[in-house]
Amino acid sequence: MSDEPNLFSAPATQSRGKAIPDRVRETGHDTSGHRSRLRQRLLDGGDDALADHEVIEYLLMTAIPQKDVKPLARVLIQKFGSLAAIFNAEPHALMQVSGIKETAAASLKIAGIAARRLAQTTMRADSVLSNWQALIDYLHIDMAHLTHERVRVLYLNVQNRLLLDQVVSDGTLDESAIYTREIIAKAMAIGAAALILVHNHPSGSPQPSKADIQVTQKIMEAGRHLGIVVHDHVIIGREGHVSLKAKGVI
Repeated sequence: MSDEPNLFSAPATQSRGKAIPDRVRETGHDTSGHRSRLRQRLLDGGDDALADHEVIEYLLMTAIPQKDVKPLARVLIQKFGSLAAIFNAEPHALMQVSGIKETAAASLKIAGIAARRLAQTTMRADSVLSNWQALIDYLHIDMAHLTHERVRVLYLNVQNRLLLDQVVSDGTLDESAIYTREIIAKAMAIGAAALILVHNHPSGSPQPSKADIQVTQKIMEAGRHLGIVVHDHVIIGREGHVSLKAKGVI
C-alpha cells in the first residue's frame, strides 16, 4: 500500500463525521468565555441585565459568530446615539458602518420590527384612551428617531378602540403636509367616531409650533360639523412628547 497521504481525508484537526457542538458554534473563537458569560447574564437577569451596547453585541454575535463584536456594538451606539435609533435605522445606513453586512443589518432590523409589533399589540388591546402609556411607548418606538417629519392619524371607534393607524404623510426634515379634507373623509369612510393626530419633530424638541396649533384647530372645526371628535394631537420628539390636550389647546 502506498505511504502517500489520502488527499480526500478529513484534516487531522477536525473529528470525522462529528457535527460542530452548539457551544462552539455560539462562542466562535471566544477563548475568554465572554460570550458565555454574556448569555448567562441575559438568561438569569431582568430587562436591565445587559447594557444597551451589550444588547447590540448579543444580536451581532448571532450574525457574526467568528469575530469579537463588542467594539462594533460600541461604534453603532456612538454613531446612531441609542438602542432605539439603531433598531429604527435603515439597513443601508447600518451597512455604512465597517463590519456590518446584510446578515448583521437584518439581525438588527428584525429586533426593531419585533419591538414595534409588541408595542402595537399592547396598544391595541384596549381603549386607546385608557391605555395611553402603551400608545406613547408605541409612538416613541416608531417615530422618535426619524430624521424626517411623519404625520399619522389614529382613527377610533365609539369605544375608542383603534380602527386604523394610518401614516398620512412623510415629509422633509422639518415639515409635512396635513390635509384636513382627506383626514375627515377617511374618518367618514371607515365609520370612525374620533381620531388622534400624531406627528414627530426631527429636531428632538416636541414643543408645538404655531402651525401645529393652527392645523389642529382647523381639523377640530371640520370634524365638529360631522360628529367626529379630535381627542388629541400628540407631538413626539427624542426629548419626550407633548399632548396638545394637556396643554389646553384642545
